[in-house]
Amino acid sequence: MSKKLIMAAAAAADKDNDSLQLPLRNWMDMETKKKTTLSHKESIVRKTTIAYGILELILRCFKTTTTGNNSMPSFKNNEDDDVIHTDNFTVLVSTNSSQHQPSWDDITGVTMNSPKLSLTIEEPAYLTCLFEPDETHGLLGRYLEVEHHDTTSSVVHEEENSSVLPMNAEATTADDLTNDNNNERMRVNNRCYYLVAKVLYELFANEAFPEESSLAVVNEAATTTIASTDVATVSSEEPAQKKLKSSSSSNHHRKLPPPAATKGDFNEAKQLPFQIPSIVRMQQQLGIPASLCRMMQNLLEAALSRGDDEDDENTSLNDAYKSLRDVAEDLHLLLLDPDRFLFDNEVQQQGTTNDETTTIIQLRYRKDKLYGRDKEETLITDAFCRVSRGKSEAFFIGGFSGCGKSMLVNSLRARVNVVGGYVIQHKFDVTVSQERSLSGVISAVNQLCVMLKRRNAPPRLAKLAKKIRDEFGADVALLARILQNVSVLSPEFISPVAAAVEEEATGGDTMNARSVGFTLLRFLRLVSSPKHPIMLFLDDLQWADDTALDVIHTFLSDTMGSCMFFVGTYRDNEVDANHPIFDLMKKLEISHVPTSKVSLVGLDRENLNTMISDALCLYPRICNSLSDIVIKKTNGSPFFVLEFMKSLKDRGLLQYNYHQKRWVWDEDTIRAEGITDNVMHLLSYEMNGLSDEIQLLLKVMACFGTCTNESVIGYLSESVEYSGVRDGLERAVIGGFVEKNREGDFKFVHDKVREAAYNLIPDSDKEQFHYNLGKILCTICSGNGKDEGDIVLLICSQINHGIESIKADNLCIPAAKLNMKAGKKALDGCDHKTAYSYLDTAQSLLPDDNWESYYDLSLRLNFLLARAANSSCKYDEAELILQTICKRARCFQDKLPAYFLLVTIFLAQGKVVDAYNTSSSILSLLGETVPETEAVTLETVGSLIPETLNMYAEVYGDDWLGKKMEDSTLFNTMKFYSIMVTTAYFIKPSHMVAYFICKMVQLSLRHGVCQYTPQALMILSSIVIRFDNAEFIRRIAKNAMLLAERFDLSDEMVDVHLHFHRGAGQLDSYQLCATQLRKSFASGLSSGNANIAFFCAGQGVQFSVISAEKDLISLLQEIDYYRNLLEIYKSELTKYCLLCYRETVSTFIDKGKTTAIEAKLTFADVSDPGNKLLEMFYFHQVFKNYWIGYAERCD
Repeated sequence: MSKKLIMAAAAAADKDNDSLQLPLRNWMDMETKKKTTLSHKESIVRKTTIAYGILELILRCFKTTTTGNNSMPSFKNNEDDDVIHTDNFTVLVSTNSSQHQPSWDDITGVTMNSPKLSLTIEEPAYLTCLFEPDETHGLLGRYLEVEHHDTTSSVVHEEENSSVLPMNAEATTADDLTNDNNNERMRVNNRCYYLVAKVLYELFANEAFPEESSLAVVNEAATTTIASTDVATVSSEEPAQKKLKSSSSSNHHRKLPPPAATKGDFNEAKQLPFQIPSIVRMQQQLGIPASLCRMMQNLLEAALSRGDDEDDENTSLNDAYKSLRDVAEDLHLLLLDPDRFLFDNEVQQQGTTNDETTTIIQLRYRKDKLYGRDKEETLITDAFCRVSRGKSEAFFIGGFSGCGKSMLVNSLRARVNVVGGYVIQHKFDVTVSQERSLSGVISAVNQLCVMLKRRNAPPRLAKLAKKIRDEFGADVALLARILQNVSVLSPEFISPVAAAVEEEATGGDTMNARSVGFTLLRFLRLVSSPKHPIMLFLDDLQWADDTALDVIHTFLSDTMGSCMFFVGTYRDNEVDANHPIFDLMKKLEISHVPTSKVSLVGLDRENLNTMISDALCLYPRICNSLSDIVIKKTNGSPFFVLEFMKSLKDRGLLQYNYHQKRWVWDEDTIRAEGITDNVMHLLSYEMNGLSDEIQLLLKVMACFGTCTNESVIGYLSESVEYSGVRDGLERAVIGGFVEKNREGDFKFVHDKVREAAYNLIPDSDKEQFHYNLGKILCTICSGNGKDEGDIVLLICSQINHGIESIKADNLCIPAAKLNMKAGKKALDGCDHKTAYSYLDTAQSLLPDDNWESYYDLSLRLNFLLARAANSSCKYDEAELILQTICKRARCFQDKLPAYFLLVTIFLAQGKVVDAYNTSSSILSLLGETVPETEAVTLETVGSLIPETLNMYAEVYGDDWLGKKMEDSTLFNTMKFYSIMVTTAYFIKPSHMVAYFICKMVQLSLRHGVCQYTPQALMILSSIVIRFDNAEFIRRIAKNAMLLAERFDLSDEMVDVHLHFHRGAGQLDSYQLCATQLRKSFASGLSSGNANIAFFCAGQGVQFSVISAEKDLISLLQEIDYYRNLLEIYKSELTKYCLLCYRETVSTFIDKGKTTAIEAKLTFADVSDPGNKLLEMFYFHQVFKNYWIGYAERCD
């Protein structure tokens, strides 16, 4: 584990009371003796810490004179030899160790004796508290921020970020300084570089620095082979087992040019530091890391420099330091991440090529590090912090592919988890998202169920399950149908299969994308809160459609308690102004949802260099020249940078040198190579060199999108044609093309990798390749008796690419049946748009005479297609399909489900007259006599109601409640009578509603009960509430409720509750009625019965007003919430109802002066006796006038 420490100033001498002061040489001797108790790496970290302290002290000990913008050390007469000397430094060692301080980490500071300067090393309290005692052991990285305390007035400080740094080795011109001063400055600089190298050498080697060339070769036996070279030289004769090889593209590998052209090579230099052999010995015999040896070497190179790049005879020494500030920064980097920068690269991978074992050193990318996005990271973090206070918010990130959009989002994961939040996500896929867009959102919320199970203890899960039961009631079945994983929260939350079968047969399913979205919203309200916010991350929105984005708007625009942070990323160079993304942004703005938008571009030069430095484990200053090439080729695209570097390595243009223990390259060769500046070409070039097994695996996975289930790979590996995909998968993972995700599936590491893999298939072969995949999968599943149900959607998505091949192979009917199965599965999962796509494909595969040759298949397929079209809000298309069924079906019984779905669609569109007339015609064909409105008088109904009540009193009993209506004709009669009741409410006199209800109740009393009986009984109880027999009314309502529970109703239950609270419920409590009607409203929207849902809302508002159940301001806000939803649902039948209530409540607040402006309502012609709004109009007029003190107007 890595822990960060801070080096701070010694502001008070009292600190020394707890520290032992040891001269540096004494400390070095003691350190050598402690090797038995300290690991070698621990000792190196301790010495590097002291080295950094020494450099910081040196940088601030110089008194400077300034001329223009130049500075020069003021040492005279070799004074620098006394300052930069091992004997001029003292180490402070702690005598009191804390529980968080390991025994080896006892250094508390470093001091300079002359001039007197000191600094201390302290571990801040805010860091100490983050670690347990057992977490502080092991190698620690150190983050050092240095401030100094000087004790002599002669010392002049410079600002940390000053543009003028001491010890600057850059050349100055004669216009600024005299030649003498310039030469003197260069002499002092070079001497300082030399002395610093000397101190570092003695510190790490604990031996005298070789001042003469005769002392350089200390151990002749160890250095004979390297006396003519140096630590930075690339050996052209490395042992065979050490040669760099690529297991996947060895044919592209090459040797670098001769050593003289290699970066950092000295073979052509006219003057070499004679200490190089001693530095090499430090590395080879004393185990000093190459990074430190390289630092000393570069310091000695700087000491040889003349400060003029054009005339310097050692121009090949381009790694030489330019300032001591660079040295200090390098030491700081070594301490910050010692495993990466301080210590030598360990063997990371063993490979076997041509029966020869090779050592492979990999580029060490920081896969989880976000480079160059500090500003954007702050913006997204601030947005989430606002959400965690209880307000939903949206954050959109645009940018080209590979610019780091997903990485930016993932940088927030840790913060979300820390505060107790949940991160759910989905990545839209170009191959499937247009067909299955909504399923992506459902999939993301489905993940949440598993997270809740994993992160909560059983008692808390039990409380959550109770909240779900209380909120959803009978609608739990709807929730389980959408979210299959909700069953992990409680075994009782299981989707009922029988209900789905019934809906297919009757056409009773009224759910659509809006109802799915609202059901998910109800669930999210229960599980999200400011303490547990939910972050929903949808990647690649450019491939999402308006169905999925409308559901996102439903989530975010909710004002009733959900707490969500939505993050959406998209490729802004692949969308136009008409894309649904921008429509969503506009809707969110209208709904007053806080929304942020950022756009990412390529990395700048500095951050790209840091990225390359991390990958190569080299000082950033050494990587500058390579970064210049890379940024020109990649435009700073992070993903392209990684692939470009990988390509350099595979081609042998970037090699790891085992003698030098670093990566080496040649800029001129790379520039001359002409490597493409297109990442797709780069990836394609790399993939073309892969083995057949890997290429086959990549092509197969690309056909399924960015992610592939492991079971699919398993199925395919059973075939002869794809038997090598399993082995190819393992190699693709090793090669870095594919990785395993959190769910256990395999995915491409990036979209561009998937695109390149897909391009391995020639365009002319793509459709056939998909088709063959689907055929083989289908054959394997059916041939081995396996159920293809789990992957039937995947099979169809592949087979459907080859429609012409299906026809050529005479497989149209099997393919149509398979697509119908896929469509039915999608319908059962409430993914209606996906269902429509598969069912429409199935229909297109049927022959022209399908109604004659495949009647049963055509009937079922067309009905499912009409259901899917209806649920996808394709009402006109659904009507045409249903009319075709009614025309082509062979018998009246086969037409009835189509007629019922048709009148349901009429109601959803507000075509009430069409629904009434069609239902009336069907009832006549079923043998019922539907009288004209004029034939049914008040007297007729007045006698029919007592007759019905008497029948009920005679027949009622447990036997009758258990008697089920078996006759299908009578059952269909009840269905269409229920439509007559609903439509008559809007276009017929009130007594017509009572007439149809009495007919329904009498049919049930004579022939048994069905799922429409509870609705009829409940409405009857609301009609007869005026009768002075409360106990009898309660009994009717109670029986209706019992029957509703027995039939496990969902869709009809909303209507049952509405009429219960309009009738018998009022006998108990208006307040209870208002509360229950709100639940009925939610249930209605979840089941797709928007009209009934909003009637429940209106009736609940009325009871709230009468009972003062809520304060008027809160009630007004509730009404506005309903009105906002009405704008989405377009329910014209209830629009005026809610506007009436809003105007009434507004009038109560301030007589309508300020709050009723938007609610001004036109009731059309109130003198028209056919205006159904008259009753509502007069009720509200009387109600308002009475409560505001004008009772006389109510007469």
